[in-house]
Amino acid sequence: MFLSSLLGTSSRRRRSSKIARSKSPSQMPEPSSSSPSPSRSPSHSSSHSQVGQTASRSEYIVDESQLEPVTQPPADVVDLNNDLVNLSAIFPDIQVEVFREMLSNFSDESKLFVITDMLLKNPATYVKGRRRITDQIQEQEPSVSKAEAFRTPAYKTAVRALALREFKGLSRSSIDAVLSESNHSYLDARPTLVDLSSKSWKFAISSIIFRRKPVTSSETEAHPLVAWRVDGGALAPAVKATGNGELDRELFEELILPLKSREKDTRQKSDRAFALSLQTAEAEACEATYECACCYSDSVFEEITSCNAEGHMVCFRCVQQSITEAVFGQGWQRSIHKDTGTLRCPAVSSTDCQGCISAEQIQRAMHETENGAEILEKLDQRLAEHGLLSSGLPLVRCPFCSYAEVDDLYMPDDVRPLRLRLSMVPNVVLFLVAVLLSPAALLLAILSLVWLALSLNGSFRQFVSEQFTAAVGRYQRRRRGLKFVCQNSACGRASCMSCSKAWVDVHVCHESALIALRNQVEQAMSMAIKRVCPRCNTCFVKMEGCNKLTCPCGYKMCYVCRKDIGTSNEGYQHFCQHFRPEGDGRDCMECDKCNLWETENTDAILRKAKADAERRWRETESRELSNAEKAYLENGVGNIGGVGRENGEGLLSYVLPGGKIPTVEEICDFIVETFIV
Repeated sequence: MFLSSLLGTSSRRRRSSKIARSKSPSQMPEPSSSSPSPSRSPSHSSSHSQVGQTASRSEYIVDESQLEPVTQPPADVVDLNNDLVNLSAIFPDIQVEVFREMLSNFSDESKLFVITDMLLKNPATYVKGRRRITDQIQEQEPSVSKAEAFRTPAYKTAVRALALREFKGLSRSSIDAVLSESNHSYLDARPTLVDLSSKSWKFAISSIIFRRKPVTSSETEAHPLVAWRVDGGALAPAVKATGNGELDRELFEELILPLKSREKDTRQKSDRAFALSLQTAEAEACEATYECACCYSDSVFEEITSCNAEGHMVCFRCVQQSITEAVFGQGWQRSIHKDTGTLRCPAVSSTDCQGCISAEQIQRAMHETENGAEILEKLDQRLAEHGLLSSGLPLVRCPFCSYAEVDDLYMPDDVRPLRLRLSMVPNVVLFLVAVLLSPAALLLAILSLVWLALSLNGSFRQFVSEQFTAAVGRYQRRRRGLKFVCQNSACGRASCMSCSKAWVDVHVCHESALIALRNQVEQAMSMAIKRVCPRCNTCFVKMEGCNKLTCPCGYKMCYVCRKDIGTSNEGYQHFCQHFRPEGDGRDCMECDKCNLWETENTDAILRKAKADAERRWRETESRELSNAEKAYLENGVGNIGGVGRENGEGLLSYVLPGGKIPTVEEICDFIVETFIV
């Protein structure tokens, strides 16, 4: 009792002394007529709480109207981006990364002309295999995307601060190095940062204590910058503001807009299903439903149609299933009327009904289902394909879309007969005389007898006639030109009518595919093992030696964790100091520092990158690599059947053109081009 009263008295004395100190004359406001009355203090405090609430809400961006306008970049950044655009237009086959690296290293006012001169004289020194794929050059204009352009200093600062807040287990230099590799793009650098952070000792400790798992970049809803806030009485995704308008807009477009679009689609589907259920319940209560003649289910008036002959009532679900089965299944011949593009009546009760569901009703039914527009587009393509095939005209097709047109070599009213090239007659006569006077006359007689015997076979004559006709067509096509430009406004690409590949001047059939494959493999292998200096943006790869690297600009970094070890004079102290033989890359059992001789198993990384690139190429080309193409990937020179000349098996390349026995097509092409006009 005594202790409680004593403690209570002392606590009251402490509180009174604190109040007295807080209301000392030096801190008390002077009385004035403008001072607020005690009765207004609650509203004053509530206004403060409202301001605090608004500030807390402004930390997250829910709607696009909350985004700050993007400020105009500085003049030097604008000039650099203009130089990037000009260099991309001059050298469309070189990646923008090369231009960005060279513009960052040169400080001359006329750097554009200097870089152009260097790339024209000695491109291999600066390009180092970083070239664009041929198909990419054809698909898009030579331009610089937003992710490839130079970033403003404010944007770089905001991205760096954002990465430092999220990945506290990584050093600043490691984060700077990864950001430099991705041109200071937070979304592109985050997968690498997540991978490095999961290997750090801080994450290892926290994962053991708190059972944490690294959040991958593909998990948008679980992204640390994404939160769900109440907006208009409903939960809406929001992104945390970074203070930079450009970065906020980029994060909002990449993280929030896909979530909002998906949420909108889900809400529309649920609202439509709910409205349809209410409408169906009301119609059933009034006995105003209609029975489908195909599935015998009841449907409301808005969800049913009828054929134009006997008036069979068919619900939209049966129409949707019939169209889907006809386009993607086995019901094309049975269900679709090709001449009118309508659906035959699917009623079960009358199999002899000649009625059809009109195209307008088909569109109404298909627009009510998911992916209905895509199914209608496939239906139109198949109907157009049927119309082209039924016409019997020779067609030229675009390999990149469904566009086709009549071959301009089709001239039924003006068929020019084939004529022998008169200038070749003396040469042919001299050749035959020389052969008859030579010991090869017996061989020529034997070949003539064999040809005569084979000519008696009708199938052989037909085969030779088809090959010869095809050779004449190929010859006429080459005379006219192999370039075909698609007239479809959505495509507009140029292709080769011989190999169906994208047209590139000067075009060689099938060569573009091999060049694209080689460039794609080289690019994937270089991107898998490259590092970028965060100071001068120079790309480099360690071929041998230790993991302490020094850039020509003086920047020193660790090749394993990308940490700056030159600013703090850390040097070799950054690496494990325990005794180990030189070149030993095994992990240390006594500390967790980086190993001076640790290697990334470059061969395995390169093999994986090469295999992934070849797999993507096979999926695009829909075929496997031949032995010559595999040899082309290895040494840039295709072998014959995978056999090299250094072993003495390449004798065919010296005896026959192309180093192989000519095929029937090649023989026919040679005869047509040499003797026929």
